[in-house]
Amino acid sequence: MDPEKVELPIHDHAMIPLKDVRVGDCCGIKFEDISDGYYCSDCDFFTHKRCSNSLKMIKNPSHKCGIFVRFETNFLPIVRCSLCGGKIVGRIQHYTCRCCEFKIHLDCARYPPPKVIDIPQNHDHKLELELMESCFTCNACGKDGDGYTYKCHECHLTFHVNCKKYAAEVNHPCHSLHPLKLLKGEPPAYTDGKCRLCGKNIDEGIFYHCSLCNFTIDLHCVYYPPPQYLHDLNTHIHKLALKPKSISFTCTACGLDGDRSPYVCLHCDFMSHNDCSRFPWVINVNRHSHRVSYTCLIGVVNSVCGVCRKKMDWSCGGYSCQRCPKDVYHTKCATRKDVWDGLELKDVPEEDEDVQPLKVIDENTIQHYKHKKHHLRLHKSCIFIQEIGICKACLYPIDRDSFYNCLSCDFILHERCAELPTRKCHMLSNTLYHLQQHESSNYSKCDACGVIFNGFVYRFEEYRATNPFEYRAIEIGRLDVRCASVVEPFFHQSHPNHPLYYTSPRGVCSACKKEAFHVLRCVEDDCGYILDFECALLPYEVKHRVDDHYLSLCYGENSNGKYWCDICERETDPKAWFYTCKYCGVTLHTNCVLGDFRGLRPGSSVSWYEVMRNNSMSRPLCKQCKSRCMFPITLRARDNFYCSVNCCEW
Repeated sequence: MDPEKVELPIHDHAMIPLKDVRVGDCCGIKFEDISDGYYCSDCDFFTHKRCSNSLKMIKNPSHKCGIFVRFETNFLPIVRCSLCGGKIVGRIQHYTCRCCEFKIHLDCARYPPPKVIDIPQNHDHKLELELMESCFTCNACGKDGDGYTYKCHECHLTFHVNCKKYAAEVNHPCHSLHPLKLLKGEPPAYTDGKCRLCGKNIDEGIFYHCSLCNFTIDLHCVYYPPPQYLHDLNTHIHKLALKPKSISFTCTACGLDGDRSPYVCLHCDFMSHNDCSRFPWVINVNRHSHRVSYTCLIGVVNSVCGVCRKKMDWSCGGYSCQRCPKDVYHTKCATRKDVWDGLELKDVPEEDEDVQPLKVIDENTIQHYKHKKHHLRLHKSCIFIQEIGICKACLYPIDRDSFYNCLSCDFILHERCAELPTRKCHMLSNTLYHLQQHESSNYSKCDACGVIFNGFVYRFEEYRATNPFEYRAIEIGRLDVRCASVVEPFFHQSHPNHPLYYTSPRGVCSACKKEAFHVLRCVEDDCGYILDFECALLPYEVKHRVDDHYLSLCYGENSNGKYWCDICERETDPKAWFYTCKYCGVTLHTNCVLGDFRGLRPGSSVSWYEVMRNNSMSRPLCKQCKSRCMFPITLRARDNFYCSVNCCEW
């Protein structure tokens, strides 16, 4: 075993010491700085050093079953701790009973609430912990609850476990003028509802407040206050002092605006967010193929952040690429969880991985790593279009594009598809995608466009616990090669004046008027143009048996006349996108031309279905909707045909 690796009781594999930020992982307690811990690269598993001595099996006295409770990582929707009632989400480590639904936080298991508490400033009598689940109304915060409670048997009052363990007043180092008083419920109306120090919304219903100074902080900042002074060479060469005031400023460290509690250096007129410290030096971001490094001075005039596409202050800090000086990123944008994988790479040697998918034999001949048994020949022009077929990678027709084909079998690739790298980063995930080929009868649904396909796939996997003693690789993300090839800036003929960017997920597509989770946006002021991946990747030209000519994609017309689709024989909206022939004048729905199964290879098998071309003299009858199948590709199971996704029994 590697001498640098250590064996821990909480994990099956050897782990390496690592400084990392994993907000929401491990025990659920948030560490604002780089925290010492251990990391397993096989499972992408991280644990804080303080949590690494937890046992896999424990026996907890608070549990009525009195049996062992197993340590595990949670992958279910939101559940709550059976002791404190707090949330257990994401990959928070916790203990759960194998016989019932009893679940407790890691810290609640290690430091369970005492059976009897005496807090005279909160209540006159002692309170006893009731290990019996019940529905109640808390006499401290007034909210309903269920689970274990603290109860006063003299007053017959009931309290949440969390509501009675906080002191009525605290003296905080960031507000030494007056003590802060414990309040429950909604913050006062005259406040902004946010913590003065960290700026997060007060949403736990318990906080501390000074009414004289309008000073409010949440529980996290009470028990984990930011230091009064900070001397971090990563951030600034001088010692910084915390100024816990409501003040508008531009952070010199990350270049973004702030409205409260900055760290300041009076000598240099330096101001930074109180969480803009101890940034990782070298990281990978999913918007760039190289590593990017933190710098205190961007120095690129008129630079734009590669994530949010907003202008950066050239005199502020951020991340930049040494190979590509123009590619820069706001500090907070580059370290977002959906952009950064959370790994500090400062002392990790960079290795140039071979991502080339082909080996050049001569000027027109290659060997592709997915077809090593034969060589592929390049063809720059397509003369026999109908006989060539479809690309094995993207499953779209070769048409007029240059392509590689095998002279010994029917393996064909577009030239652009043959050059796709074996590994690549993509804006949809902070994890590296690997290029693979679907096995027989397997298929995927693209995370970006939602189309079902069985060609080449970019996917990434994650190790998850499938039972108490086993981890298994589970496919988490998958992209078809067309969506994986989308890069920023993305140019589309329907919006020629401005490029599109993936700045934030979820939006209503300007083409189909449907809401999608992943969209490309125009970042120009007051433009508001949005395309989802499905509409953005509709082919500009396509060949269909309904017409002898190529059909062109039309982006809508300002016309009041009626249009009719020649495939489904239904009316089309002239203001919506449709396919048309400039010679014949036909108008066709985009989905009628392409169909739901455009990403499936004819002749292959998908689950228990056979993928068929709809090219017979008469259209087959769909078993489910009882109508004639009009899409170019259908599915067949025995003698039954299915025309769309809604008609299939997946």
